[in-house]
Amino acid sequence: MVQRWEAGVTTSPRPVYARALEQVTGLPIEALGFAAPIPLGEVADDGRGGHDMTVAAKEAAASPVAHGHRANHSGIWLSRYEYFSSGRGAAFVGLHHVVVLQHGSRLTVRSLPGSSDSSLIMDLVIDGTVITGTWTEETARDSYYQGARYHGAIQLLAEPTGRRMVGKWVGFGKEFDVNTGPWQLVFRDASTAKAAVERYNHRPQE
Repeated sequence: MVQRWEAGVTTSPRPVYARALEQVTGLPIEALGFAAPIPLGEVADDGRGGHDMTVAAKEAAASPVAHGHRANHSGIWLSRYEYFSSGRGAAFVGLHHVVVLQHGSRLTVRSLPGSSDSSLIMDLVIDGTVITGTWTEETARDSYYQGARYHGAIQLLAEPTGRRMVGKWVGFGKEFDVNTGPWQLVFRDASTAKAAVERYNHRPQE
């Protein structure tokens, strides 16, 4: 199967494999060189992909449209959080352009490599307008934090417009103290195609 993908024989993996590839790589399937999976309404009744489409239909039925916000949060977002550096005695802002991929109630968030010297990963679960999960950030080796890896928890609220998620992060500091601060994700683009990813693969500005 992988050989067929690499050779270009299979240009559109079945949805279950597309979801697995997105989960493993943290990138949308289009950015990996594939065509988008076959839409639900275009699947022939020939026994192929039936289970995948049934799962997709159930996920769509359980989507949070009724709660008044975006049915799917997949797209490009601006991640902005604030933190206090005890070593430097000042407050700072962390900015990343991130790709958000939603499968059912799960959101995976991965920063674009060109948007910051540090890499950011978030694994979230959405329940109505409440989004809860974990975050991990690995700093650059030549930065002030010298390649340190930080992680913690986060909880956000999705605004009814679907264009912003606002909340707070929590994590441990060097002195085993618990730190916290504001965090928000601001919607930028619904597309996760390769062109959109390349367009936002740069350092964001406030």
